[in-house]
Amino acid sequence: MLCFGWSYSLEHYSLNLKYEFKVVVGRMKYRSRTDIVSHMLEAANGGATKTRIMYAAYLSYAQLKEYLAALMEGGLIEYLPGEQKYRTTEKGIRFLKTYSQIGYMISPAA
Repeated sequence: MLCFGWSYSLEHYSLNLKYEFKVVVGRMKYRSRTDIVSHMLEAANGGATKTRIMYAAYLSYAQLKEYLAALMEGGLIEYLPGEQKYRTTEKGIRFLKTYSQIGYMISPAA
């Protein structure tokens, strides 16, 4: 199995979060709900359409609708009707920061 890695920096609301993603060529690896939520919140940071979020998180439209409803109910994402976009809330930004910190704590030392 071939793997390619890259870093992605997210700077918003005075935060500098770094996420490490692995792309697995040939087959998708299983992701947790938390991983999917983090990808959605990253995509919506600063505003994004449903399509942008769906492609960024590798979701079907049915999955996207389910996750968006849960994230909106939890106050992690908000809908901007005038722009027809979704945006990560302050609570969502705190989630991303915490998720990143936990990832660094449990990742093997380099």
